[in-house]
Amino acid sequence: MPSALFVPPEFCVPDRPRPQEPAGLILHVDPHSWGARVGVRPGDVLLRVNGHPVEDVIDVHFYAAEDHVTIEVLRDGARRALSGPRAEGEPLGLIFAHPTFDVDIRRCNNLCTFCFVLQTPKGMRRTLYIKDDDYRYSFLYGHFITLTNLTERDWRRIVEQRLSPLYISVHATDPEVRRRVLRNPRAPDIMAQLRWLADHGIEMHTQIVVTPGLNDGEHLERSVFDLAALWPHVRSVSVVPVGVTRFQRYGVRPNTVEEARRVLRAIHAWQRAFRRHLGVRFVHATDEWYLLTGRPVPSKAAYDGLRLQENGLGMVRDFLEDYRRVKRALQRRGRTLAGCRATLVTGTLFAPVLARTAADFSGRTGAVLEVVPIVNHRLGETITVAGLLMAEDVIAQLAARPLGDLVVLPRIMFDHPEGISLDDRTPLDIARALGRPVALADAMGDVLDALEGRARLVFYPDQEAIPVEVMKAGGWSLEKTLTPTSAPGSIKAP
Repeated sequence: MPSALFVPPEFCVPDRPRPQEPAGLILHVDPHSWGARVGVRPGDVLLRVNGHPVEDVIDVHFYAAEDHVTIEVLRDGARRALSGPRAEGEPLGLIFAHPTFDVDIRRCNNLCTFCFVLQTPKGMRRTLYIKDDDYRYSFLYGHFITLTNLTERDWRRIVEQRLSPLYISVHATDPEVRRRVLRNPRAPDIMAQLRWLADHGIEMHTQIVVTPGLNDGEHLERSVFDLAALWPHVRSVSVVPVGVTRFQRYGVRPNTVEEARRVLRAIHAWQRAFRRHLGVRFVHATDEWYLLTGRPVPSKAAYDGLRLQENGLGMVRDFLEDYRRVKRALQRRGRTLAGCRATLVTGTLFAPVLARTAADFSGRTGAVLEVVPIVNHRLGETITVAGLLMAEDVIAQLAARPLGDLVVLPRIMFDHPEGISLDDRTPLDIARALGRPVALADAMGDVLDALEGRARLVFYPDQEAIPVEVMKAGGWSLEKTLTPTSAPGSIKAP
């Protein structure tokens, strides 16, 4: 990185010690890839790419963006050099045990009043207690970060390797309000940090978690318009309602229905103004605001082409669009599922939408679908989303019900590399407890596949273990890897 790049010292925390030679354990090599062609094997430990030590998969693909690639690996205790030309667009084909080689993940140095980690009871899956705030995961997987724990070297690397877009939790642009939200009196001025990133060509998606009495009202309005002043480098603002479990300790409460209505009215007014001046709506309310107030979710076009579903933006619209496609397919089939009975499980927030859709599906197919909203007793009834449901609550609330031939659970309950719920249970555990096959679904198309016997994510009570092909279909126990064109971040040669 050119030494002329100036990083304001107030942005930076002290540099952290790094291993002398980070190394990445290779778990799998795609047989149709550069790695297989030059002789890389599972179990090799990657040390260098084109002479550069590598700390993570970002380094790997950045330094391998050449016509000829040489890597150094450790195999059976000996160093080996593997080399060969690489065609444009040819995948490296290396899947690593972990995407970062130097540390597990960068930890957060804030104590946000609404931090989910600080609201989590004991006895849940281990990863829930990790306060992650790693800029590399922001680039790789769209995780939202606060920019409060970056070293000078991190800032330089973001610019050098064009780690864009980044996903940033702003919460408030007023420095003092933001420090109260983060409970971090040393948090830098976020607007100065965003301007610096914008000046160096980095695009950003931002979010504001609205906490009543803390960063709502005039603070929310100021934050949205401050961020709009940095458009097009700041591409979007997602406005998210605060989530509060029964274990929170800071007097935070959820937004009321009336407060949610006021937030939606404000956002819709701001969208109209931004569309006139910027050509895009820029600020977006996540799905929970619409479900809480009973308002229809926006059309597909209203999201300006954004893909922020993991932040709760547009998931319901995707579900409804999928069902439009299912209905077209069902028109050609008729009532071919008469006699099929299934139970569809979801959280209490989404249940009304799913119930209306399931009733229409039943009328078209003859299948009898019962939607059961599960109350989240473990975390508290204020936690209403399907992704935070507990297996224990599902089992307890379904145990005495007639379940039909199949139980369909939201796949997002098990969105973890090991395919487990928040309380460390697998879909197979639930199938055994209920004595019924369990299928996982994201949409009604998945439900149709399960009822017609085509689904891969199905678990049977008499299975001894989850088959490998099902684990692969669920994306479990397969660490994510980055290719030169994968979203949300895309690595390009310098």
